[in-house]
Amino acid sequence: MSEIRSVFQGVTFTEGPRWHDGEFWFSDFYTHQILRLDAAGHATKVVDVPQQPSGLGWRPDGTMLVVSMLDRKLMRLDGTALAEVADLSAHAGGPCNDMVVDGKGRAYVGNFGFDRAAGQSEKAADLIRVDTDGTVSIAATGLMFPNGTVITPDGKGMIIAETIGQRLTWFDIAPDGSLEGRRVWADLAGHFPDGICLDAEGAVWIADARGQDLLRIGAGGTVLQRIAMPSGLFAFACALGGADRKTLYVCSSSASGPGQATKRDGGIHAVPVSIPGAGWP
Repeated sequence: MSEIRSVFQGVTFTEGPRWHDGEFWFSDFYTHQILRLDAAGHATKVVDVPQQPSGLGWRPDGTMLVVSMLDRKLMRLDGTALAEVADLSAHAGGPCNDMVVDGKGRAYVGNFGFDRAAGQSEKAADLIRVDTDGTVSIAATGLMFPNGTVITPDGKGMIIAETIGQRLTWFDIAPDGSLEGRRVWADLAGHFPDGICLDAEGAVWIADARGQDLLRIGAGGTVLQRIAMPSGLFAFACALGGADRKTLYVCSSSASGPGQATKRDGGIHAVPVSIPGAGWP
């Protein structure tokens, strides 16, 4: 295994990592920007998101979708400006966060379930689905901080990280986008899965938000591989990208939370892996 290396630094808190059109895209929470990196590691600002960006995704027609966290909205990028797709505030118990967009353009958006900044106690959240016509519905209930989410290459299975629940949860995806067959895919007691990505062997890479490792997890919770982050840094999300999807990109910083707004120790790390990425995102 090659050593993990820094590919970009000097931002606040990075999230929503995605490989798209030959470049690496991510959100920087506290500068309220979406950025993309080219193969040489040069950053370009895509758009400002005043109410804080998180999850990113693309519909089959190329439309980019963006989660606007604090006003709890799903936005789309129209040229160089954002337009509202759906207001999620009636269904989101706290700030919205990560998202996956499936092969039919449906967006599944997680939220905290409670307002940590306001001192609210932890409680379960609903996973919100937004169809291509903007219709908003509840896809699943009772999730403990639904976070990173992946969809299998056949479009029939979803795995979602419940960060506070310390588990990965499976759903079958029906043809109409509804979720069925809920079960615990991996019990991760002692680990707090934040952002995740899926590989071609069906294993899931997780960023352990309260540890300092990236873990490759098999069904049932077996730890298949472990990559340690550099000293003082935590992994908060990950994505498999590169031309062969064999580069594991990692969103890194020294901590999470609003205190990161005054720091610039957030960034992106990368490490080669042997199994390529698969499915969505």
